[in-house]
Order: sequence, then C-alpha cells, then structure tokens
Amino acid sequence: MKYLSITKYLYLGIGLIMFYDAFTKWNNKSDEFWLSVILGATAVFMFFFRSKFGKKFEQNNQNKS
Repeated sequence: MKYLSITKYLYLGIGLIMFYDAFTKWNNKSDEFWLSVILGATAVFMFFFRSKFGKKFEQNNQNKS
C-alpha cells in the first residue's frame, strides 16, 4: 500500500499551501481568509490521521503474516 504514504504527504502539502493562501489574504485585509485556515487545518489533521492509520495498517498486516 505505497499510495497511503504518498497521500499523507499530499495532505501536508495542501495544508501548507492553504496556510500560505490564508496568510496572503490576511495581509490584504480580506475577511475570506478563514476558509483557507479551516481547510489548511483539516489537511494537516488528515496528514496525522493518515500517518497513524498507515502504521496501524502495517501492524495488522505483519500480525496476520
């Protein structure tokens, strides 16, 4: 399941992009930066969730073998 390790880093990249977008919108005095903050925080949460889920998945595969 190599794709699980790739997708978690995609989530991290998307989170960083969304935080950068929120920072630029905040500097431009725009009130629309909250959506970017929420999406960025969700993406970072998904990174950690996928990381933990991937470790559990590997442990289950090793225990079954």
